[in-house]
Amino acid sequence: MSEDEMLDKETTEPEVWLLRLYIAGQTPKSVRAIANLRKICETHLENRCQIEVVDLMEHPEIGRTDQILAIPTLVRRLPEPITKIIGDLSNTERVLVGLDIIQIGGVDGNDATDPIRK
Repeated sequence: MSEDEMLDKETTEPEVWLLRLYIAGQTPKSVRAIANLRKICETHLENRCQIEVVDLMEHPEIGRTDQILAIPTLVRRLPEPITKIIGDLSNTERVLVGLDIIQIGGVDGNDATDPIRK
């Protein structure tokens, strides 16, 4: 594949998001965080995301890599820069702003309503 073809492919393929959610067991807060993240991916990222759920009860060593101090914590690994959001992800606007999907006020229509990254 030529360099031009590779550049065309990069610009036409949708951006894939790699999101890692750290939880500790199947607590109600963890279950809510997983459900909320899936809903956000379906609704706002058009399923262009790969979700990794890491249970720190089973794999505590993985949490050290991302310096996890509280749970649940969502880490956006791609696209860069890496960002973190702590909590059960029930505040959709806060999550979308934290992930840099929309600008402040975007969900209720005050500012930007279109996703920045589409």
